[in-house]
Amino acid sequence: MFVQDKKTKTTDRAFYFFGLKIIGDFGASIAVPVVIFVLIGQKLDAKFNLSPWLTILGFVLAAVVSAKILYKKSEIYGDVYQKMINDNK
Repeated sequence: MFVQDKKTKTTDRAFYFFGLKIIGDFGASIAVPVVIFVLIGQKLDAKFNLSPWLTILGFVLAAVVSAKILYKKSEIYGDVYQKMINDNK
């Protein structure tokens, strides 16, 4: 009978899927705030006749929000990656 280690190693496939998860998550973390803030900026520009200033402000705010979100997520993903690496040792 085959006895398996209690400590299982992380496969290459798990690393690939982890990378794809990061790509998708980071992409959404950039796109969603940009779309939301730019649409709000366009609506406010049309309402107050300030085109394109509020749209530009919305884009800048979206960039700041996205940067903050990406920073926090990168710390989390870094910890998960280190755990994956340590499991392989």
